[in-house]
Amino acid sequence: MTKVLEYLILVSLTSGITAAAGLEIEVVPQPVLLRDGLSLASVDGKLVSSDSNDVWFFELTEDVNDSGAVVKAGTKLELLPSSTLEKMIVDAKTRSTPAYRLWNAEVTRYKYKNFLFPRYFLPLSKREDEERKAKDVGPAASEPNTPKININEPNDILTIPPEIIARFRARQQRATTTSLRQMTDSNEVSAEAPAYTRGVDSVFVDRIGFVLQRDGGWVFVPNALGRNLQRRSFRLLPCEILELTVHEQSGALEAMRFKITGILTRYKNEEYLLLYKATRVYSYGNFGR
Repeated sequence: MTKVLEYLILVSLTSGITAAAGLEIEVVPQPVLLRDGLSLASVDGKLVSSDSNDVWFFELTEDVNDSGAVVKAGTKLELLPSSTLEKMIVDAKTRSTPAYRLWNAEVTRYKYKNFLFPRYFLPLSKREDEERKAKDVGPAASEPNTPKININEPNDILTIPPEIIARFRARQQRATTTSLRQMTDSNEVSAEAPAYTRGVDSVFVDRIGFVLQRDGGWVFVPNALGRNLQRRSFRLLPCEILELTVHEQSGALEAMRFKITGILTRYKNEEYLLLYKATRVYSYGNFGR
């Protein structure tokens, strides 16, 4: 209660001083943000590159509505490094208009900014060489197979936690209940792309290690106790789980161990990790530093 009164007094004094000085305070509107973890079943847009730093954006050509929060068409969402983005960049070089439809793209949120992790994409424009040919480009695209994420395969040595399996199955159920035929009925869909294209990602489950800051970013370094994973490090993609993890260890006197679960992807020969779960692990004196 005391803190509330102090805040009200401070605001009152500040307002009085500002009014007496004839000054105006400009209120900067906060950007509309989507929820971290939101899966966009189908969204259209254009692939846009920045002037430098190899940063790519997805410029929305339609509004995105998330429980009342509306991100308007024309908004540019930064695409996270991934194997799917790498394929999109290669494909975009063959098209005069790099327009795409993303399927199951995942929204992340980090430091008051949204990012987009692409999973599947479908070109909406014809290739440049096809545009130079005859106007008739053949039959319309056929119905693509429903994308499916295979987990817990018979020979897989990893055991996926139940909550992670439920998350993946929820995505698969959305994929099967939404008709892909309705999404590809548009005449804009590229005729030579009968199915969605995706990158090669894998599930990274319950690996213990450290979250460290390197080269202006954050990396996960596995503590594999002698296994070859100990020599590897993975660049962490911006998301809410990363922000919470960094905040938790910010006041610690020594490095914390975390058990990490997420999606492992590659972009330009570097490995990246999108966190789904990070749980602190206590050694209780059993492990050396």
